[in-house]
Amino acid sequence: MISRRSLAFAPALILALAVLPLPAAASDSDAPKPGIVSVTGEGTARLVPDMAVMTLTVMRQEKTARSALDANNSAMAAVLAAMRADGIEERDLQTSGFSIDPQYFYPDRKNNEPTEPVITGYRVMNTLTVRIRDLDKLGAILDKSVSLGVNQGGQIMFTNDDPSAAITEARTAAMKDAVSKATTLVEAGGAALGRITEISEQQFRPQPMPVARAEMALKASSDAAVPVASGENAYRVNVNVSFEIDQ
Repeated sequence: MISRRSLAFAPALILALAVLPLPAAASDSDAPKPGIVSVTGEGTARLVPDMAVMTLTVMRQEKTARSALDANNSAMAAVLAAMRADGIEERDLQTSGFSIDPQYFYPDRKNNEPTEPVITGYRVMNTLTVRIRDLDKLGAILDKSVSLGVNQGGQIMFTNDDPSAAITEARTAAMKDAVSKATTLVEAGGAALGRITEISEQQFRPQPMPVARAEMALKASSDAAVPVASGENAYRVNVNVSFEIDQ
């Protein structure tokens, strides 16, 4: 027979059982984390250039800014007209620099007192960037531009109008290189390569190279084009890849 005292304690017992902590369930965070191997893969693809980008500068110096500007304008107008006559499209002609600078003469000091500089003339510089899509015309265009008044610049970068296929090839080669390196490292340690956890890449495109200068053109004879060699462009991609290690 249940006494009244036992019944009085029953609600308290039920409440106590309700608040007892349950055993902690195993979670994924308690599982040991796999090791990570990180490597850098390198890939390079080479492509014959199909376009050249060059800078041509006309510099004129005269007593006044007006006369220097007029002389510069006349020479640059002749250069632009020659470019258009050789089939260079308007989209491939771009003014990339222009300046008018006074030229100073600094007299010797008198009695150790500073003297004011004297303006002796003005220099005007106008720089044209040209994309040449027919490389067979490059030497002749460079030679003609110097004859028409270009007297500075001449830097050339051989490039490709659409290098996307070469970059994809380099990227694929870089990823294969990364997988090969990681596999070698992990298998040498008695484990297996797991899933990829992170990928990042860096691209390295060809940089401008001074393969021709205006001074070279000045030395060329009037009936000979400037000799140039385009070679190959190397498009390089590095990928940083992290893999899990299956042990």
